[in-house]
Amino acid sequence: MYGHQLDSGQLVTATVLTAAFTTLLMGVIGNVPIALAAGLGVNTVVALQLAPRMSWPDAMGMVVLAGIVVMLLVATGLRERVMSAVPAGLRKGIAIGIGLFILLIGLVDSGFVSRIPDAAHTTVPLQLGGDGHLTSWPVLVFALGVLLTLALIVRKVPGAILISIVVMTIVAIVINAVADVPSWGLTTPEWPGNPVASPDFGLFGQFSLFGGFHKVGVLTGVLFVFTVLLSCFFDAMGTILGVGDEAKLTDKDGNFPGINKVLLVDGLAVASGGATSSSATTCFVESTAGVGEGPGPASPPSSPAASSPWRCSSRRWPRWSRPRPPRPRCSRSAS
Repeated sequence: MYGHQLDSGQLVTATVLTAAFTTLLMGVIGNVPIALAAGLGVNTVVALQLAPRMSWPDAMGMVVLAGIVVMLLVATGLRERVMSAVPAGLRKGIAIGIGLFILLIGLVDSGFVSRIPDAAHTTVPLQLGGDGHLTSWPVLVFALGVLLTLALIVRKVPGAILISIVVMTIVAIVINAVADVPSWGLTTPEWPGNPVASPDFGLFGQFSLFGGFHKVGVLTGVLFVFTVLLSCFFDAMGTILGVGDEAKLTDKDGNFPGINKVLLVDGLAVASGGATSSSATTCFVESTAGVGEGPGPASPPSSPAASSPWRCSSRRWPRWSRPRPPRPRCSRSAS
């Protein structure tokens, strides 16, 4: 019903600046090495359930409402009580599930696996490559990138993942220049004509708090807000506890001391994502990559350090951008 076509420049600006702002807050207020960005899980909810039924500002208004509810739950202490009541095994399972979800997205985007099409368009198993075979250039770049990353990690090279990303990006640009590649998927690797441009703030403040209720009704609107809230709630819970465990910030019982501040920033991030029309911003599990670079328990400066690449990338446009920017990493020295 609604054909949403957001301007890519505006979307990149909103996404990276919101991520930079909330990640900085997480370091200053939450005092933990957790980075934040637009969440893949909640974005799926917004794209498949909210966006087809209402305008984009209306959908973002419901995201803002969900963030406000999250902050109220934190203020009353209810969110921390719910998290404490979840068994330790289930907490780890949520974090593992988030990781597997991100893995599947990466495999699909790289062309390593694809959905087997059928006439009824039902949910069916995946297949290797686009036709059952691994034969394309993007798949080769993906495979080489994974092998390079594993080799650097095994050899304990600092910044292994970041080095692999940079190296394989250069390799992909060269391959795209000399070979005939039908499709690279989401982003074509090519040198931009103008790598630096002024950010476009056109999406900031483009939300309607209660406009969605006029489109779908009060009951359905409340259910939509609850769906976004539920996705953000458990997504952040698994990520925060998973990263906290990796950073040695949890106690012997698996509890996270001072978690209320972290949860408050997370709720503020959800509302900020809606207010900037970049969708809900939340803690993301890739933070463990930066935490793993440190020699011991991570320290608070990690999050402010991780926010710097977001701020810098807000000026990299037009061709280096994508709906979700490259994942930031906490520096080894900061950790």
